[in-house]
Amino acid sequence: MIRNHNSGTKSSSAMQKIADKQPTQISRCLSKWIVAIAGLLVFFVSSTQAELPEIQGTNENLTSQLQDLQRQIDELKSQQIMTVQNLAPPATDPMMETPDEYDSDLPPYLFGDSNAPQDFPTVRLTGFFQADAVWFSQDSKNIQAVGDVQNGADFRRARLAATGDAWENIGYMLEMDFAFPGRPSFMDVWLEVRDVLGGNTVRVGQYRQPIGMDALTSVKELTFLERALPFAFLPFRQIGAMYFGNTEDERSTYAISGFRYPTGPYGGNIGDSGGYGLATRLTHLLVDNGDGNGLVHIGADYSYANPANNLIQYRNQPEVFVTEAGGSNVPVGVPSAVPPFVDTGLISAQDYHLFDAELAYAIGSFYAQSEVLYSIVQQRNGEVDTFSGAYAHFGYFLTGESRAYNRKGGVFGRVKPLNPFNRDGGCGAWEIAGRWSYIDLNDKSIQGGRMTDLTLGLNWYLNQFTKFQFNYIHSFLHSSPAVYGPVVDNSNADIFALRAQVDF
Repeated sequence: MIRNHNSGTKSSSAMQKIADKQPTQISRCLSKWIVAIAGLLVFFVSSTQAELPEIQGTNENLTSQLQDLQRQIDELKSQQIMTVQNLAPPATDPMMETPDEYDSDLPPYLFGDSNAPQDFPTVRLTGFFQADAVWFSQDSKNIQAVGDVQNGADFRRARLAATGDAWENIGYMLEMDFAFPGRPSFMDVWLEVRDVLGGNTVRVGQYRQPIGMDALTSVKELTFLERALPFAFLPFRQIGAMYFGNTEDERSTYAISGFRYPTGPYGGNIGDSGGYGLATRLTHLLVDNGDGNGLVHIGADYSYANPANNLIQYRNQPEVFVTEAGGSNVPVGVPSAVPPFVDTGLISAQDYHLFDAELAYAIGSFYAQSEVLYSIVQQRNGEVDTFSGAYAHFGYFLTGESRAYNRKGGVFGRVKPLNPFNRDGGCGAWEIAGRWSYIDLNDKSIQGGRMTDLTLGLNWYLNQFTKFQFNYIHSFLHSSPAVYGPVVDNSNADIFALRAQVDF
C-alpha cells in the first residue's frame, strides 16, 4: 500500500514538470509562425505594387472599349425608333374607331391588316350574356286569352364564340348559345372567303339571312330588349351560302343568299319536297354627311322559300321573353315561358313571298328607324293569305352621343359613350327611346291574332361593352289567336323588364 502511494506521488511530480515546459515551447512556435507569415505578406504586397500600373492600364482600355460599344448600341436604338415611327399608322383613339365588318356581331380584329405577317390559323374567344328580369300585369281578358303569364328572371342569351382567320383571306366563326332551347344551340357557324369576285365576300354555313334592318342589327346593339313584332316573318338564321359586299364609297350595300328552309337549332334540314329559299337586300344612303351630321338610309328586301316540310308558322311574344327550362319550379297550370300572344299555328303551305321596305334617319343625338313587311303565303289547298307588320322607333342621347352607322352592314352600330363610367367618375351614355310596332296575322281561314305594342325605354351605357336597359311595354291584343280556343278581343298587358349585358 505504501509503494503504491509513493509511485503515485512521483507520477504527479513528472506531469507538473512537463506542464511547466509547455507554455515556453508554444510561445516559441507561435513566434516562428508570425515571422514567416509577415515575411510572405511583405513579399506579396511588393509584387502587387510592381504589377499595379499594368493592371490599371488594362482597365482603362476595357473602359474605353465598353464606352464605344454603348455609343454604337444607342445609335442603333435611335435608328430603330425612327424607322418604327415612319412605318406605324397615326395613333387613334380606340373610343373613336368604327367597326367596318358586315356582321356587327363580329369583333373588328377579324378583318385586320392582311399584309401583316402572321401565323395561321388565328383564333380568339368572344362572348356575351344578357340577364333579364320581367314583371307582368294582365287584365282578366288577357289572362283568358293567353294564360296567366308569370314574373321571372332568366338568361336571355349566353353565348361563346371562337372566331379568327384560317388564312389571310379566309375567316370563320363558331358561336354557341347556352340559353336558347337546346342548350347549347348553333348560332353563327360559318366560314367566308374574302376579296373574291370584285372584292366581295362569300359566306357558307349558318348565318343571319340578308333581310331586315332590325334583324341584321346585332342583338348586342339593339335599342330595346327584343326586336320588333314583324321580326316573326323573317327566315333569320338558315344554313346556306351568301354573296355580299358594298360599293367603294360605302354608301350602298348588297347581298344575296340561297339557303335550306327551315333550318333546325343545330343547323340541319332534310326533306325532298322543296326546302329551298332565297333572300336578298339592297341599301343606300341618300344623305351621308357622316355620323352625327345627318344621314338618310333606305333599303329594300325580298325573300322566297318553299318549306321542306310544307309547313309555315308565324308567331311572336309581346317583345319580351323569359322562361324556365325544364319547368320544375313552375306552378301547375301556368305557362313555363312567355307564350306567343299571336300565333297562326301550322299552315300547310306551298311557299311564301316576303317583302320589306326600310327607312332610317340620324342627326346629332337623335336617330329613328322603321320597316314595313308583307308576307304572302300560298296554302297547298290554293288559298292565298296576306299578313303584315310594321314598326317605327327613335332614340335620343341625353349625354350628347351620336348613333354610329355601320356602312358595310347597312345598320346602326355600337354606342360608344363620350365619358365612360369608371373609377375616376364619368356618367356613361344615357338614352331615352320609344317604339310603336304592329303585326296582323288574320286573313281568311287563318286567325293568328292582331297586336300592337307601345314601348318606352331607358338605356345606360357604362362603356361600349356594358349596359343596363329598362323597357316598359303596353301590349294591346286586339284579337287573340284561334289556336288558344275562342277568340278574345281587346285585352291588355303591361310589362316591365330590366336587362344587364356585358360582352367581350
